[in-house]
Amino acid sequence: ALDQSMREAFNVLIPQIRDDRAIKAVVLTGAGGHFCAGGDIKSMMNTVAGKQDVFDSRNRMLALHRWFDDLLDLEKPVISAVQGSAFGAGLSLALAADFVFAAPSAKFCCVFSKIGFVPDLGAMHLLPRLVGLQTAKELAFTARVVGADEAKQLGMAYKVTGEDVLQEAIAFA
Repeated sequence: ALDQSMREAFNVLIPQIRDDRAIKAVVLTGAGGHFCAGGDIKSMMNTVAGKQDVFDSRNRMLALHRWFDDLLDLEKPVISAVQGSAFGAGLSLALAADFVFAAPSAKFCCVFSKIGFVPDLGAMHLLPRLVGLQTAKELAFTARVVGADEAKQLGMAYKVTGEDVLQEAIAFA
């Protein structure tokens, strides 16, 4: 999940990547056979249950969108190497890349509606641009899982690779 420590790391690393002339491209990938499960639901539920101040949650979301906007605006190629699940905010993170490489095991899902949320972290902007408004609505409203081949057909993925998606993405970079 995209927990607080990962968000803080992105916030620190993206400006460093932007300013480091030795870095020519960025490859985003996950661990444990998956790209990203999405946002940290446990911390979100603390807000819903009243355990966290609403303004703290708002500030957390604003900070999240600051580094995400910086990632979108990065003047270096960004490549997502997706294996396994890219759900919720993980879908948005994958789609933020200039190129999305998908392993055959890749699964994409705009899962927000299943927990009563609206698509965030750029999904409302990125998804319609890639797949068209009607398909984006269908994916957002139904939380239907899209496999690698369909993601390529819809325009969500640049290329379906072999299972060694990270190595192919690095070679492309």
